[in-house]
Amino acid sequence: MTQTYRAIVIGGGVVGCSVLYHLAKAGWTDILLIERSELTSGSSWHAAGGFHTLNGDPNVARLQAYTVGLYKELEDLSGQSCGLHLTGGVMLADSAERMDFLRMTHARGRALGMQTELITPSEAQAMFPLLDPQHFVGALWDPVEGHLDPSGTTHAYAKAARVLGAQIALRNPVRELTQDPDGMWNVITEGGTYRTEHVVNAGGLWARELGRMVGIELPVLAMEHMYLLTEPMEEVATFNRETGRELIGVIDFKGEIYTRQERDGILLGTYEKDCRPWSPLSTPWDFGHELLPPDLDRIAPSLEVGFRHFPALERAGIKQVINGPFTFAPDGNPLVGPVPGLTNYWSACAVMAGFSQGGGVGLVLANWMTSGDPGHDVFGMDVARFGDWASLRYTNAKVRENYSRRFSIRFPNEELPAARPHLTTPLYDLMLRENHAVMGDSWGLETPLWFAPSAAEARDIPSFHRSNDFPHISAEVRAVRTGVGVTEIANFAKYEVAGAGARAFLDRLMTNKLPKAGRIVLTPMLNDAGMLIGDFTIAHAAPDRFLIWGSLAATKYHLRWFEQHQPKDGSVTIRALGMGLMGLSIAGPYARDVLAALTDEDVSNTAFRFMDFRKMDVAGAPCLVNRITYTGDLGYEIWMASEYQRRVYQAIKDAGASHGIRDFGMRALLSMRFEKNFPTWFAELRPIYGPIEGAMERFVAYDKPGFIGRDAALREREDGPRLRRVSLVIDADCADASPDSPIWARVAKDFGTITPPQGFGAARFDTSGRALHPPHPSIQEEWRVVGWVTSGGYGHHVGLSLAQGYIPAALATRPDKDLFEVEIMGQRRAAYLALEPPFDPTGSRMRS
Repeated sequence: MTQTYRAIVIGGGVVGCSVLYHLAKAGWTDILLIERSELTSGSSWHAAGGFHTLNGDPNVARLQAYTVGLYKELEDLSGQSCGLHLTGGVMLADSAERMDFLRMTHARGRALGMQTELITPSEAQAMFPLLDPQHFVGALWDPVEGHLDPSGTTHAYAKAARVLGAQIALRNPVRELTQDPDGMWNVITEGGTYRTEHVVNAGGLWARELGRMVGIELPVLAMEHMYLLTEPMEEVATFNRETGRELIGVIDFKGEIYTRQERDGILLGTYEKDCRPWSPLSTPWDFGHELLPPDLDRIAPSLEVGFRHFPALERAGIKQVINGPFTFAPDGNPLVGPVPGLTNYWSACAVMAGFSQGGGVGLVLANWMTSGDPGHDVFGMDVARFGDWASLRYTNAKVRENYSRRFSIRFPNEELPAARPHLTTPLYDLMLRENHAVMGDSWGLETPLWFAPSAAEARDIPSFHRSNDFPHISAEVRAVRTGVGVTEIANFAKYEVAGAGARAFLDRLMTNKLPKAGRIVLTPMLNDAGMLIGDFTIAHAAPDRFLIWGSLAATKYHLRWFEQHQPKDGSVTIRALGMGLMGLSIAGPYARDVLAALTDEDVSNTAFRFMDFRKMDVAGAPCLVNRITYTGDLGYEIWMASEYQRRVYQAIKDAGASHGIRDFGMRALLSMRFEKNFPTWFAELRPIYGPIEGAMERFVAYDKPGFIGRDAALREREDGPRLRRVSLVIDADCADASPDSPIWARVAKDFGTITPPQGFGAARFDTSGRALHPPHPSIQEEWRVVGWVTSGGYGHHVGLSLAQGYIPAALATRPDKDLFEVEIMGQRRAAYLALEPPFDPTGSRMRS
């Protein structure tokens, strides 16, 4: 007899057991975990077992902090020890650049509410006496790091899930997955068939194979990973005996190695440059509790550095070398969430840091499955962040690159080369060969970032400071603001929504009222909780036909949402236009003159108004033209089929030659959006902010009934927002603010308490009942972290260092020039709010 469950989790590693536990904790008890062998038979059993909370994505960092905090709860519920060793750890900097990186990491940790501390090499040596301090310039101490027993922790999740009512079936390989017309899944195993409403792919090393059972190719690859265990070391025993403490964990960026104490010896692992994928095409089903042959020659360069930095290790004997496979996605973050194009098929795989992230992955997936929303901003882990272009070979190249750079610095202006170029437009060769473009990767698409005066100069010099692109971006901005510029805008997502039900469908999804024929609107999109999940330009192109532009990187993410709410009666069709629709934008005071020279249409300000949409021939090519531009200047977006793009581009350049037309790239565009206080998706606008918090309320038609998130949006308006997006002018010289830099404010001591909000790692103020006006002189003041930067850069036309970020709403209208500071690489720089856009505050330029 077929057994039926509400959810079946496939895979008995730490992630699968975490998902099972969190589903049971959320109240689902008719759930089953199926494991092909024994628990921890994939990567979990041979993991080094380290954990930490720091992560480049603050939202992932918050979930890592949750994971670490969960272990005591698991032990109490399950009665199973996790073997927790909370030792703390340091990251070591051997150069000035790496020290800058640690300063930035420390500042971001401060905004997350973490208690990190910058220390000297000697202070690090006091906690890890094996290191030679002469090789280092500084270190970052994090008290919330350590290691645990991988097997014990996985079994603690499993036992806790069983206590809450979940079931586990071991030694039962899954052979096939099918779905019935009613949406129910059939999980066909060696031991029989199970029916279930939901399937969770937590297959680890076999996640790719489980995806292929349902016709998808998940971008995941297993890599060989080696670490070694030393014989007992007298230095370790002496430290333990004299201090009564365990040695801390250490990350040495120069050596690309990590170390920690293991019994009376040392565990030393490396992310070597000469890395190796394991079983890159398919994973053998009979692989189990096995290790791969060690290959010390491949990690010898890292060991040589390690032996110089930690001399005692060179004298230690090697007891064992562990080489086992574990999985990565192309960017190193997990693949979590509902898989686009499938119903109730969930991904929980590519979690390479399972003992740092496994608890958070289980939490958000259980939230998503049981309530329809992850409850956190998890786009950095969302399986929908990759498109169909993330093929097997692309994944292989990017995973190898990511693995080999695990302990390398990623500079803000650094573009990584693996698997590129991948997607290109018809202008790609012109941009490279004739215009000396420096290209960036935007969701797999080659996009011009800036233009150099010669091929020899067309490269980024990676830096945390203003770099070699600075004067060239300045020239591009100047050309737009004083004349006219042209840029490629292929890196938008483009959709067509059509059919008799199209208007009603979009009215339900979008917060703004839809445009009249031939007009454009800007509109956010909210989830049921009233949080921002999209930001779009919508044109009413024809009766029952709308064109939509949004973020390219969110294409799959938004399509999943659109299709989830698409009427089942066939009254609405949704089509992603992809690279079939190419775009160019012209902007600047002479943009109209350029367009007028290329079309027979009347494009005067009265005939073709701001926010108009029109079909017109441009340079003889059929085009769609929007009277809008992200530069905040007079401008137009011109869209055409890909076969016309080269013709239209060359015609624009010819028509603009007398006006000094210049190509400008993405970095100049972003500089100009700072000057207009324009937000951008993924930075300022994310699913942790409401529309008023994001300063987007003017695009919300609160009187329009029935749109998703309206009730929550009305509550936000009635109660008032806790946070507010603001723009800041910063007294910075050689470096600008970066995302997640702390924003400080001079406030009264009783201003409020900092509480990390659910769903985000950065601190925010709980200001209820607090006096937020300028304090009475008798009230003592202090500088405190009150918010965080979402993006920063230089406004080349206005000559100001600018940033956007979030602070308590009560501070968001304060004009004080001495109220705020922004921390940039360890230095707090004076800042003040730009209450109006620094460029063209009335918007007359773009409307002229």
